[in-house]
Amino acid sequence: MNDDNSPAAILRKRLYWHSRRGMWELDLLLIPFLEQRFDHISEADQLAYQQLIEGEDQDLFVWLMHREWPEEPSQRRIVQMIVEHAETTDNSAYRTL
Repeated sequence: MNDDNSPAAILRKRLYWHSRRGMWELDLLLIPFLEQRFDHISEADQLAYQQLIEGEDQDLFVWLMHREWPEEPSQRRIVQMIVEHAETTDNSAYRTL
């Protein structure tokens, strides 16, 4: 992270810290998605991501581990995007988080 204090940079920093969870498994899915994909998705999907990370770790874990899917369509879509990104991207650099 840099010293940029623009609204976009402040939002990005907030999202980064809110994406750091109490579970390492979630960090390995959320941080790479935020850093590599967030800027390239639609505003609606960005909003869905912001809403997603406001949720409880237990819910995120169940959804991101394919045990259940969120009922809300926008949440289901962003969860599917995160899972797809994790399954198709080499995120080995993040294993030391």
